[in-house]
Amino acid sequence: MNLLKLGAALASATLMITPAVVRAQSAGAQPAPNTGEKIYQRACMACHATGVAQAPKVGDAKAWKPLIAEGQATLTAHGWVGVRAMPPQGGDPGLGLEDFARAVAWMARNSGGQWHDPDAATLQAMRKEARERLQKDIAGRQKLLKALGQAQ
Repeated sequence: MNLLKLGAALASATLMITPAVVRAQSAGAQPAPNTGEKIYQRACMACHATGVAQAPKVGDAKAWKPLIAEGQATLTAHGWVGVRAMPPQGGDPGLGLEDFARAVAWMARNSGGQWHDPDAATLQAMRKEARERLQKDIAGRQKLLKALGQAQ
């Protein structure tokens, strides 16, 4: 068989095999979740790398120590709904709690904490804490709104 015929035969075989191999490889493949570091780079770094508005810098164990002491569920939930100068969802309205939690865990790990990416139970605790925090915030705002109505 000359090289030209061999090349054509190999190309033909590759074309016939490739779709089957691709389907077999991708049949059970699910996209990998975003890593905490990737989310940090996309949504958190602008403040947490520079310390804008007293945001604790990643790597500053002293600044992170009291935050880490609050606990993973509490700190993450409060951050996600907005706390101190931090806007809700880190300023990204499309950032869900699970991805936000991965980013916070990554920052804590890189700042002296031993936090892991959240499992289902931790996420449930975060949702509960976030819901309670929001309800408390809403009740406070409703009191302010009522006070405005009485001031007319």
